[in-house]
Formats: sequence, C-alpha cells, structure tokens
Amino acid sequence: MAHRFDATARARARTAYETLEPMHVLCYFNPGLSAAQADTGLDAYAFYVGARGAPLGECVPSVVSAAFYNFSEDIVHPGWEAAKAVGLDDVARRRDAMLAESLAHVYGDAADPATLTALADRFYAIAARAPMAGRTLASAWAHVPRPDDPAVALWHAVAILREWRGDGHIAALVGATLDRLEAVVFHEARHPDPAIRKRGLGRRMSQLTRGWSDEQWDTAADVLVDRGLLSRSTDDAGKVTDTLTDAGAALYAEIEEITDDSAAAAWADVDDFDDLMASTRPFVKAVIDAGVLPGTKRK
Repeated sequence: MAHRFDATARARARTAYETLEPMHVLCYFNPGLSAAQADTGLDAYAFYVGARGAPLGECVPSVVSAAFYNFSEDIVHPGWEAAKAVGLDDVARRRDAMLAESLAHVYGDAADPATLTALADRFYAIAARAPMAGRTLASAWAHVPRPDDPAVALWHAVAILREWRGDGHIAALVGATLDRLEAVVFHEARHPDPAIRKRGLGRRMSQLTRGWSDEQWDTAADVLVDRGLLSRSTDDAGKVTDTLTDAGAALYAEIEEITDDSAAAAWADVDDFDDLMASTRPFVKAVIDAGVLPGTKRK
C-alpha cells in the first residue's frame, strides 16, 4: 500500500484522534440532552440528527444519512425532517447552550477563558489549512460561525477536525466496499489480537444509537462471514460473538492505515503538535473524569 505520509505523520493523526475524540462526543452523551430535547420537542434521534447535521443546511434527508454513513435511514430521515420543522438554527443554538452549561460544569476552575481561546485559535488555524475536498460534513462544520463561549469555541474547532477525519474514514469504508451497516458490524467485532485496542460502543449500544434491528445486524454479519471477514460463535447461553478473521483483521488494519494517512494531512506540518496535545489533554481528561461518556466513571 502506497502512503502519502510517513509513519510519524500517521502516528500524529492517530494521537490527535485518540486525544480529541472524548471532547467531541460530549455533545452526544451529555447530561443536558433530556432538557435540550424537551425544549425543542425533539426525541433523542431527532435532536442528535439535527444537532450534528444542522451545518448541512436545508438539504434532503438522504444527504444527511450519506454524511453520517453508518446510521439507519429509518432514524435519520424522520429525525432530519423533525429537526427542520423545529428550525435547524434553533436546534444548533440549543446544542451550544447545552454544551456551554456542561463544559462550565466539567471544566470548573480550569476553564480559563484565555487558555481556552488560545487552544481554539490553534485548532481553528489547523482546520483552516486542512484540504476540504470530499469532506462534506467537515466542510459544513467549518462554515459555522465561531461560538462566543470560549469552551464551546474549543469544542467547535475540535469538531471540525473530528468530522474531517470521519469523512476520510468513510471514504476508506466505501473503498473497502463495506455498506453502512456492515461497517458497524465490522467495527464492533472482536479483534483476534487482544492487544489491538478498538474504540467501540458494543453491539447493543450501536444498534440503539444507530437504529438497526437484530435481523438487520445478523444479515449484515452473514454477508461479512460469506466474505471471509468475520466468524460467529454461540455460547451455551445463546450469546453470539462476532470475531474478525485473519482476513478481517488485515482489512481492519488497512482501513485504519488509510484513515490515518488521509488524516495526516492536517497534522504533518504542525510544529507545536506535542505541546498542543499536552495543553489540550487536561480538558479532555476533565470530560472523561466527569463520567458521562460510555465506559467512564465519575472521578
């Protein structure tokens, strides 16, 4: 496989992803979500679709489901229409208000506005230099006006870069000919090498948040089995475990390398990369220590 960037640049892209991802997903696993949904009259699916997709503007639902990729159209399409009926700008404002409240609580005394603003400035500058061709969702987020709240501005700058990487990851999945549900099943399957860390939600949470039924999941898994990418085993209690085959593990590694190589374009020439990540980690740690993200406990 021919890479554009060297291993150091790819490693930077991976480090940036692993460092920044918890900050980004706070918007979607948030103690203020119930209140935000009640205020807008939207259910959990519609608020998520509207809050994340609002930068795309008044487009048809299929554009949103294409940009989200691994979500079922059965939740994206009605959710998008409901969010548009409320008003995408109103949903976005409620999203930012929720984030401002949550981040103020999470950061506490660490939320020095000057520090947050300086970090946001750096991430905005990096995002401004990142090539946007083919990055639909990131391009939309890049045109959202900078929030006034320094903590939300930092979140927004990080969100642009997160969606930018995600757009590149979707391209890798399309190149691997994994459709939207096959990509979820493939990602959530256990890796045969226990030393390989995979960031996932688990089957049940993935199905709940992305709108896939058991029948749909098992059908997609059967396709991956037929392709030689997945094996399935059932224990005495009837629990099914999906595990990547050697071919599946090789494809997983290839997809991750392609994603990192694509994402390296944003980070390869960042001279202060290590200092930037080190300065951001205390804020990310505060999010993790708040205990609101899946798999975390309050500290």
